[in-house]
Amino acid sequence: MAGIAMASSTSTESPLPPRSVELASVAEQSAAIDELIGLAQRRIRVFDQDLSHTGWNLAARTDRLIVHDTHYIESACPRLLGLLRTYSFAVTIYRTGTEARLATDPLIIVDDRHYLHRFHFEQSRAAMGINQPDQTRPLAARFEEIWATGEPGLNATVLGL
Repeated sequence: MAGIAMASSTSTESPLPPRSVELASVAEQSAAIDELIGLAQRRIRVFDQDLSHTGWNLAARTDRLIVHDTHYIESACPRLLGLLRTYSFAVTIYRTGTEARLATDPLIIVDDRHYLHRFHFEQSRAAMGINQPDQTRPLAARFEEIWATGEPGLNATVLGL
């Protein structure tokens, strides 16, 4: 699995009313991810198996990611790698550590107020919350536990002779 963390400088809170939505398909999740990215004002945190299922190579995506496996990113996500190179001060990609390899529920946490929680990476069911800080808090804590086990996954530059 992988994790990504991104930061932004805008600081105003979203005026949207609180809502929770059940998502039944990967297409609905992809649209929800775009909505969540659009709401981001400070930080996006992403935990996923490898980012291959919900459109993370699209130009509109990326921030603080943690993944189990970086091979998909390295081989099929040139936009994501470009963002990593250009914004290495704000984008971090980690690979999960041994302790978190059993985690199977992808997460997206936006500004500690909004979330998308896929219940299992092999299933298409998920939940999204907008302006739900109380429901987001335990998911953010779970993300931080997974992040704490992580190790550098991809670097912005390639070193060599």
